[in-house]
Amino acid sequence: MVGAITPAELLERRRRGDRLVLLDVREAWETALAPVPGEHLWIPMGRIADRVGELDAAAATVVICHSGGRSLAVAHFLERHGFATVLNLTGGIDAWSVTVDPSIPRY
Repeated sequence: MVGAITPAELLERRRRGDRLVLLDVREAWETALAPVPGEHLWIPMGRIADRVGELDAAAATVVICHSGGRSLAVAHFLERHGFATVLNLTGGIDAWSVTVDPSIPRY
């Protein structure tokens, strides 16, 4: 079952040192405009099916996009492909910018 995680919860879990894979599924222009802070993977949504083998299905994975819609679709895709723990970042990078890090541009 795909879960949800808020930006504040993600920040806290990263600070605690929880091992989470943050998967950014936005397009290149979006990642250039509003980059995700910290360690993460970037695979645009349209390439996920071709590159799913590059991901660790056993790792807890947080999927992020602009506002949460595309990432939710990818999270469900990963779940159907055997990923054990998949979380969707509620509100995406936009919510991260509003609630956690206003230095990240909104678009």
